[in-house]
Amino acid sequence: MRLIIISNRLPVTVEKKDKDFILKESVGGLVSGISAYLTSLKNTSDKHAEYIWFGWPGISINKDEQAKLKEKGKELNIHPIFLKENVMEKFYLGFCNKTIWPLFHYFPVYTVYDEEYWDNYKFVNEKFCEEVVSFVQPDDIIWVHDYHLMLLPQLLRKKLPDANIGFFLHIPFPSYEIFRMLPVLWRKELVEGLLGADLIGFHTHDYTKYFINAVIRVLGYEASFGNILTPDRLVRADTFPMGIDYESFAKAVESVEAKNEKNELVKKFHDSKIVLSIDRLDYTKGILNRLKGYEVFLKNNPQWHRKVTMLIIVVPSRIGVDSYSQMKRSIDEKIGSINGSYGNIYWTPIIYQYQYVPFLPLSGIYSVSDIALITPLRDGMNLIAKEYMACRTDKTGVLILSEMAGAAKELGEAVIINPNNTEEIAAAIKDALEMPVEEQVRRNKTMQWRLKRYNVIRWADYFLKALHKVKDTQESFQAKLLDNDEQNEIADKFKSSDKKIVFLDYDGTLVPFAKIPEAAKPVSELTDMLSKLSRCENTTVVIISGRDKETLEEWLGACDTAFAAEHGVWVKEKDRDWKTMANFNTDWKSLVFPIMELYTDLLPGSFIEEKRYSLVWHYRNADIDQANLKAKELLDDLVNFTNNMNLQVLQGSKVIEVKNIGINKGTIVTYFLRKKQYDFIMGIGDDWTDEDMFKALPENAYSIKVGLTASHAKYNLPDYNSVRKLIGDITK
Repeated sequence: MRLIIISNRLPVTVEKKDKDFILKESVGGLVSGISAYLTSLKNTSDKHAEYIWFGWPGISINKDEQAKLKEKGKELNIHPIFLKENVMEKFYLGFCNKTIWPLFHYFPVYTVYDEEYWDNYKFVNEKFCEEVVSFVQPDDIIWVHDYHLMLLPQLLRKKLPDANIGFFLHIPFPSYEIFRMLPVLWRKELVEGLLGADLIGFHTHDYTKYFINAVIRVLGYEASFGNILTPDRLVRADTFPMGIDYESFAKAVESVEAKNEKNELVKKFHDSKIVLSIDRLDYTKGILNRLKGYEVFLKNNPQWHRKVTMLIIVVPSRIGVDSYSQMKRSIDEKIGSINGSYGNIYWTPIIYQYQYVPFLPLSGIYSVSDIALITPLRDGMNLIAKEYMACRTDKTGVLILSEMAGAAKELGEAVIINPNNTEEIAAAIKDALEMPVEEQVRRNKTMQWRLKRYNVIRWADYFLKALHKVKDTQESFQAKLLDNDEQNEIADKFKSSDKKIVFLDYDGTLVPFAKIPEAAKPVSELTDMLSKLSRCENTTVVIISGRDKETLEEWLGACDTAFAAEHGVWVKEKDRDWKTMANFNTDWKSLVFPIMELYTDLLPGSFIEEKRYSLVWHYRNADIDQANLKAKELLDDLVNFTNNMNLQVLQGSKVIEVKNIGINKGTIVTYFLRKKQYDFIMGIGDDWTDEDMFKALPENAYSIKVGLTASHAKYNLPDYNSVRKLIGDITK
């Protein structure tokens, strides 16, 4: 069993020197985190110890040299995927960083909607799929990473239907109000792409919640406690906050390089307090905001002049992108303005470095900095905050952290600020500088314990264990899913039996749900199929539905079946007239109707359907979030109101129904089964109201639930198309 890791870039940087390739380890949170986990596996007997990492090498490679690089990559367990630079430019600098990145970080003003970018995004994902499919073995675990490859899980699923696929998003997933700014087709394909995975991981609960909400709104799938029911399988979305290799950072502080860096900074700054700001150049990082906050601090606190210095390190990123170039100019200008306004020949308020700092010297900088000022406007996690904490081996230092960073959910003992408020940033700097050492130690001790315990190795381990658990859950559902052999067995049993009865629900079982009830009218293919089934020798077909008798008669009357309307209030046996199963009082309708009417007024898109003996409130066409809230409120109101009225309140698929107690689908099943002795009995339904039918069926019956949900039924079928196929097979 191998672990197949797939990311946009390989964990190495490929350089061409003379006629050879030089491979150097890349930097970045994803690479360093996954690499630390993979390194930990080498010293264990873990079944994932063998791995292959797929990704783009970072440069275009001539065709005649690609085989050479692939061979060289085998030494490092990497598999390069070759793409032309013009394609990668439209993919990476285009759709990834001009569409997904700004939008998912809540910067719609920077978002570009370009069809050519989208086409290249799809092409690259398809290219990755081709490479991976040609390499994957049946027992491999596939772990896809980040926003560059959100279409890949579904592409892989189509080629490898039984594969174990996990996906982790390392950036925020936005709220639906932001996500819906993508064109309809794009957002649909992105959500479907992610649902190709068995497990989809996010840094925070909010991101997980937003994704599930997008699934419900875009595709209409049901979700419960992170489990998403797609037409063919269960998918789980869950939260896994990424950690760091804590011990590596803690030990790095003791290295010669780190100590040298620390000593140099101590000499330079003497007794001056150091406020560290380090980030990759990006508009999401809030670098300008923290500079403005520091400026307000200097203005409001002249007593701290010449006693504090901001050390700001900006790591170059996405050179050539206009918005990044403009941002660098703004940062340069702001730093010059602050130093010009507050500095003098004895003191420079800000020391500025625009370059990458290697790991060991960086750990020395962390260890000497009194304050880490980290103020992203939006960040998936922010590992810098965790790295700073790991390097504070004496447990002193103060972390000032934006509430917009995913890490803020874990590091609640930090000084949490809103990065849009410069006064708040300024006040936080002052509080941090004046915080007693005892308080610093108290806070940091708690955060360090948490980070040390939940490190990047545990993060990866938890994710992969959760992936295995999802597969186990899927298998338990699959065990009840009717396979071809079992369907053939049912067909054979039907044909060999003397007396047969088939109970069928209608909506969701024989036809898909429609936005309005009238739109679910059966097609001729279905009515012909039901007619053929009912004409089979010694066969009784009973359509049990919540619909009114007039609709069933109009739509299916020519099929020569029996009917039970309004969940069994009305019954029509074959070749007989309609009759009620009991004498029901309907005076209650005038009392319940105004309650439903009130909620209809409050929820646009909802409506009331009045039947002879029941009232049904539909909310399928309403806004999902508001509908779920109002449905719960209405359900509570109706249950309380009807408490002593001999009525039952039922919640079905996007409906709430009120009707008299005493009749349900189970009583109808019992009614028909008492009339004859049947040697073939089958009941099929999709709703929780069909559970009464399943309970009433005898042990030897074939009970089938439509949809992959828990049920009293013995078997499951994925959808209405599968039901039609089964009926077609029976009547062949």
